Amino acid sequence: MLTVHRVLGIRETDVSGDAVVVDGDRIRAIGRYEELAPHLGTGARTREWDGCLTPGRYEPDAVALLQQHYWPDPREADTLGTAPLSGSALRDLDMTDTRWGASARRGIQRLLAHGTTAVAGPFTHPAVRLAVDRSPVRVLHTPRPSPLTRSAAADFAIFTEPEGKCLATVVGGRLVYRA
Repeated sequence: MLTVHRVLGIRETDVSGDAVVVDGDRIRAIGRYEELAPHLGTGARTREWDGCLTPGRYEPDAVALLQQHYWPDPREADTLGTAPLSGSALRDLDMTDTRWGASARRGIQRLLAHGTTAVAGPFTHPAVRLAVDRSPVRVLHTPRPSPLTRSAAADFAIFTEPEGKCLATVVGGRLVYRA
């Protein structure tokens, strides 16, 4: 199924325009919506965003964020707060594999909410590695997120201007975060 992401503008690409056409997990076209729309057919879905589309963020510190921090469950906010815990606060917790996995999933959700589509690895903690493997983020060993070009992986984020708040994150053509 084709999905058209219509935005206010597109950054970090050689093509000017206000629309990206996604076919499966790849970018099919980038350009002006008025020029692309007549060639899409009737089955294309259009998503309109009040923001600018950019390549997804690459998080080089993902191992530290997910393996050296505990991301509290919202049900623990009264006792632990909502900020990630590390150092002595982390050592004071009873960290089972189940708790590590749940923490990593919440940390990944926070990364997606900031437009992250790729992270650095490798992850050595088995529960964290499993959570990352099951998540939509890509683990890259070199900081080369996909460029916004035709036939590239459909990994991008949409941010408001000028605040820079993430409205949506797309990985492999799938909408994985929406504000």
